[in-house]
Amino acid sequence: MRAVWLREFGGPEVLVVGPAPDPVPGPGQVLIEVAHANLTFVETMFRATGFGPFRAAPPLIPGNGVGGVVAAVGPGVDPGLVGRWVVSATGGSGGYAERVVVDRELPIEVPAGLPLDEAVAVFADGRTAAMLVDAARLRPGDRVLIEAAAGGVGILLAQLAAAAGARVVAAAGGTRKVALLRERGLDVVVDYRQPDWTDRVRAATGGVDVVFDGVGGPLARDAFDLLGAGGRMLSFGLASGAWADLPAELAAARGVSLIRPTADPAALRAFTERALAETAAGRLRPLIGQRFPLAGAAEAHAAMESRATVGKTLLDVH
Repeated sequence: MRAVWLREFGGPEVLVVGPAPDPVPGPGQVLIEVAHANLTFVETMFRATGFGPFRAAPPLIPGNGVGGVVAAVGPGVDPGLVGRWVVSATGGSGGYAERVVVDRELPIEVPAGLPLDEAVAVFADGRTAAMLVDAARLRPGDRVLIEAAAGGVGILLAQLAAAAGARVVAAAGGTRKVALLRERGLDVVVDYRQPDWTDRVRAATGGVDVVFDGVGGPLARDAFDLLGAGGRMLSFGLASGAWADLPAELAAARGVSLIRPTADPAALRAFTERALAETAAGRLRPLIGQRFPLAGAAEAHAAMESRATVGKTLLDVH
């Protein structure tokens, strides 16, 4: 089969397509013929430096999320699974490939009527957005600031927050992304590349009750300053390259709760299934902003790192 190899950490050019052994499912495993691979920003950071939630050393095939059809099963697995369309994590690596083998417990069947590419687009991002909204305990009328609102998670967060009755303030970097968010029906949109962006948020809302921080770094601190007593701040990304540096003592003095959502595997699966069901019902709309062939993985990483992408980026494998 073909796969994308990471043989050393470095720039996007280190991602090279080449042959790889065809995986064979063992006991309790299934083989997925991959149609689409999910790309995340943290994968670009791992490729560059080895940073990320999964610790591994090259050579390896990167990628932790795929969608495709179950092509074969190993001993002890119901053969009736063959032919089913699924999305699945891979355990941290192996996703940028034509075929993957995963434990039987990992795949989630795609709801009837939901296109596979949309299922892949909400697989990880929808799970994250649903978990964040649940942890924030949004109330009708809450003023919610979403950083990186034009990204895969941000697009979905805005929809879920609005459905909960919140007033959404979307922050994104650059005029193209601001225009995109306005086209999708968001009324209050600011460009956080502009020095007065927090003043614009205050002018529109008087401050915010909840911050969903997908950027980290100094921007997160600026967003934190928009919160008043009783505010909640939840960090889910570090597009700036660093998590938000917010001392707990400062948050306590301001009466702000710093929330780091966590969930066990069963809860994560439930959040994923919820996001897939909402998408299948038409209540959640992912944005697939760009697609690349398997051989274009390096180009995809370069686009993501340059902040040229919007919504979800996919590798179309088959």
